[in-house]
Amino acid sequence: MRDTENVPLGESIQDYFDREVRPYVPDAWINESVRDHKDGEIGKVGYEINFNRYFYKYQPPRPLEEIESDIKTVEQDILKLLREVAG
Repeated sequence: MRDTENVPLGESIQDYFDREVRPYVPDAWINESVRDHKDGEIGKVGYEINFNRYFYKYQPPRPLEEIESDIKTVEQDILKLLREVAG
């Protein structure tokens, strides 16, 4: 089985592994053959951009009465279709 972890840039891979992985998966191991092409160190260096943090705009949910009304309308449509099928 293969899995990956995003290790914070300033943290030792081994320290992170011992703290965050080893307690939960005792037989886990670090594949030391995977190395970054620029620095030659274990693992690939990259950057993760959290789009939700920068671009998400909160939209409050619709009022409960409106949602309930929509559900009742759909229920009626389903019952009508079932009556047509059942005869």
